Amino acid sequence: MRETGASTNRPETLLTTLSSQAELKTSFSSVEAEAQSCEALTKRFDVLGVRVNSISFKVAIECIQSWIEGRTGTRIVTFTNVHAVMEARRDETFCQVLNQADMVCPDGMPLVWLDHLGGGSTERLCGPDFMAEFFRQTEGNGYRHFFYGGAPAVVERLAVTMQSRFTGVRIAGFYSPPYRTLTAEEDKAVVQMINSATPDLLWVGLGCPKQERWMSAHREAIHSVVMLGVGQAFDIHGNALAQAPRWMRDHGLEWIFRVCSEPRRLWKRYLVTNTGFVLTLVPRLFSRIIRRR
Repeated sequence: MRETGASTNRPETLLTTLSSQAELKTSFSSVEAEAQSCEALTKRFDVLGVRVNSISFKVAIECIQSWIEGRTGTRIVTFTNVHAVMEARRDETFCQVLNQADMVCPDGMPLVWLDHLGGGSTERLCGPDFMAEFFRQTEGNGYRHFFYGGAPAVVERLAVTMQSRFTGVRIAGFYSPPYRTLTAEEDKAVVQMINSATPDLLWVGLGCPKQERWMSAHREAIHSVVMLGVGQAFDIHGNALAQAPRWMRDHGLEWIFRVCSEPRRLWKRYLVTNTGFVLTLVPRLFSRIIRRR
């Protein structure tokens, strides 16, 4: 006698079903993990119109990892200090660029102090420190890194240095663009080069506000990658510039070290920008204190 209906339970059919269920479960788990790890990104504090995340190294790294694993589109991470805030105050379009970023990290102790005054508990996440810590914590994950920016010799040394310090990472490529504005054809070629390298993370070192504008302008063209504008990190990890001692960075004194290292380039920025920041912010703080009373 021939059995009927037995073919519906063939092993290969069952394996296919189980595989589909596993993939679906993994997809749901990935979405759920991303939602949980990035929930803290909803906590922001306002600094003269710029919405800055109150965040820690741990939360920032976990969230970025969830973006990489989830492949939910291109993301933008900025490291914002007093200079960036004052640039945003002078230029409304740049303010929009910062506020549209997926993560705005407080890079600078004045921003950290402001959050603490308001009851927050943010850590200072500066570009150079964050880059090194991210590489350290994710060294064995197989993420692909691309470096865009910096002088030719600097970005090459950066790639070599990071590969030697963190042997488990994968350097997908690096490129030093010319200082002038790229033509449309050159820009298209750069985008194609980056996409062809299929990086998980694109580290951008063009300086503020150029790097933030560049990332915003290329969000749609560059595919499923986390872009991080880390500026000075290229020079520091590329052995072109010394970093201030930890105690100076932790106590808001890094600006002194930087001015002493590059007086011609930075004295005016710190004198004008920092003074303007204080003169603009202090009256607002007093007004807020009076209203609370």
